[in-house]
Amino acid sequence: MKVVLSGGGSGGHITPILAVADELKNIDSTTEVIYIGQTGDKLGDIPKAHKSIDKVYSVRAGKFRRFYNEGIKQILDLPVLFKNIRDFFYVIIGIYQSYNLIKRLKPDIVFTRGGFVSVPVALGAKLCGVNYITHDSDPIPSLANRIIARWAIKHAVALPEDVYPYPRDKTITTGIPVNNNFKNVDHKELIRFRKEIDLSPDAKMLFIIGGGLGSLNINNAVCAVADHLLEQFSDLNIYHVAGRANEKEVTQFYKDNLPEEVKSRLKTFSYISDVYKYSGAADLIITRAGATNLAEFALQAKPCIIIPSKFLVGGHQLKNAEYLSDQNAAIVLDEDKLAFNPLTLAKEVSELLKDKKYREDLGLNLSKFAVKNASSVIANLILELGDSAK
Repeated sequence: MKVVLSGGGSGGHITPILAVADELKNIDSTTEVIYIGQTGDKLGDIPKAHKSIDKVYSVRAGKFRRFYNEGIKQILDLPVLFKNIRDFFYVIIGIYQSYNLIKRLKPDIVFTRGGFVSVPVALGAKLCGVNYITHDSDPIPSLANRIIARWAIKHAVALPEDVYPYPRDKTITTGIPVNNNFKNVDHKELIRFRKEIDLSPDAKMLFIIGGGLGSLNINNAVCAVADHLLEQFSDLNIYHVAGRANEKEVTQFYKDNLPEEVKSRLKTFSYISDVYKYSGAADLIITRAGATNLAEFALQAKPCIIIPSKFLVGGHQLKNAEYLSDQNAAIVLDEDKLAFNPLTLAKEVSELLKDKKYREDLGLNLSKFAVKNASSVIANLILELGDSAK
């Protein structure tokens, strides 16, 4: 069996692809797994280094830039308009490249996780007569998936089928594929993870992750209150994944502004591949409202402070966060209010670190949304449909 996996542009697209790749190899180690990403993807080296990916290729892809609640203003923005026109031609080039690549590779089936690169890859597959499967994590399908949905053989989705505008007979609820290392963390597991990251079993730990490239707004808010929190809690350790786009600036800020006596209790990273160890070891997590991270932390039953991005099209992070807040499954903070008063974040973190029962209740409520074995379900679906196409 030869399978093409495609997606990219963010950690939320790439990590589920890697989870599916692992499961494909677990089911049948002879399966050839090929990844097609976007030319210039800043996270493109991650699939290339992954043990379950046999070959990696890239094609051109284009982004249609539009922003939630920005209305006509974005149409009149000349730099955005220029980039959209330029990227239209990137898509045309990408379709041509994908067609030639897929014609040469002759895969049995293609699985697209979403992102801009899904459009040229899926359309290239269609032109070659190769079936493809799409996947949606959020209740609102991405523009890329809406474009390619018509010709997909199957739509794998995270939520019940009737949430989505796809034909019911072509839609299957699978959940969100995540690394198999994400699972419920009991006290024994927490201690094991802390030993692996060289952290005391008795310390408090705050883990911050804003995506593969990072979140400038989350980084700014955490930078503004880190010294306050580290001085308030003498046993607190902060592990901050600032993202590849921001790690140097964040590290330099801490170097220049933190008191010497607390610097050893704060660590920064640009990207980590074993997120489950750090999230598993944490007492509390600060994150975006991306569906992939939320699915991962739900499996671990971890309490989260969520800071959703309000600019993503469709406002899907806002909807994710609102729903979890209504279910008392997460604390949700508005990034605009944090920019005005970052001490709001410090107050919430402080209250949660002091109240173990509160944290446990949040984690338990979030865990009710966990879907196990999504990677296995999707991998088996890919192999079944790929085999039937032979």
